[in-house]
Amino acid sequence: MFNAMSEFFAGIGRAVHIGTLVEYYDYIKAVEYLICVGFLIAFPLFYKHIIKYNGDSDKHKK
Repeated sequence: MFNAMSEFFAGIGRAVHIGTLVEYYDYIKAVEYLICVGFLIAFPLFYKHIIKYNGDSDKHKK
């Protein structure tokens, strides 16, 4: 499992030889799915960081 993951991350920047339209479509879909997974992980963390609830904010002295 670790070997497959290390090969995957090592090959991210390499040029890909694509012979057919089906291979091209598969490659594009894989990149699209990785972008979606990254967004689904990053957005809740970003939202939690930006939108912080402060329950005592109305009790501050003016």
